[in-house]
Amino acid sequence: MGRISKEECLKRREEIIDVAQALYQEMPFKDINVKEIGNRLSFTRTAIYTYFDNKEEIFLALLEREYLKWEQDLRSILEKETLDTEQFAKEIAVSLEKRLILLKILAVDMASLDAESRIEPLISFKKVYGRSLDLVRQLLEKYFPERSEVDNQHFIFTFFPFLYGVYPYTEVTNKQKLAMAEAEVPYVYMGVSEIIENCILTLMK
Repeated sequence: MGRISKEECLKRREEIIDVAQALYQEMPFKDINVKEIGNRLSFTRTAIYTYFDNKEEIFLALLEREYLKWEQDLRSILEKETLDTEQFAKEIAVSLEKRLILLKILAVDMASLDAESRIEPLISFKKVYGRSLDLVRQLLEKYFPERSEVDNQHFIFTFFPFLYGVYPYTEVTNKQKLAMAEAEVPYVYMGVSEIIENCILTLMK
C-alpha cells in the first residue's frame, strides 16, 4: 500500500478519536479496548498504532480535543466588551455544560490516562490544558481589574480542581438516588451549569 497524504493521516487520527468518543458514550472506559475501536474504523485496526500506543493515548487525545473546543469558547467570551460577576459565572458555566466528555474523563479516568500514556502526548495535552488556565486568568484580569494576582491564582487553583468533581455530582444514577434516599442523606441535585455557576459566584466573593 502506498503512502497516504498528510491530510488523510490527520483524517484517520480524527476518526480514531471520534470512534473512541462514541464508545465512551455507550460503555465504561474499562470495557473499551483497541480491538473494539478498530472494529468501527474504515481502515485496518493495526493502523491505530501509527498514531497511538494504547487506548489511554487515544482518550488523552480526545480530552485534548475537548479542551481545544473549550479554549475556543473561552476566547469568544474574552471578546465581550464587559461582564459583571453573574454574567461571567454564567458564561463559564454554559461553556463547560457543553463539555460533558471533558468533565467525565477528568472525574473517572484521568489517572489511567496519566499513568499509561507516553510523556510526549502528555506534554502536548498539558500545553493545551495550560492555555485554558491562562485564558481564565485573562478573563479575570480583563473584567475584574480590581482583583489582585493572588485572588486570581486562588480562583484558578480552586476552580480547576473543582471541575474533577462536577461529573459524579451531577450525573447521578437511579441506583445512587435510591441509596441516598434510603440512607436519608440530604442531597441537593444540580445540573452542570448550575453547580459550576454557584462555585464561581462563591469564589468571586
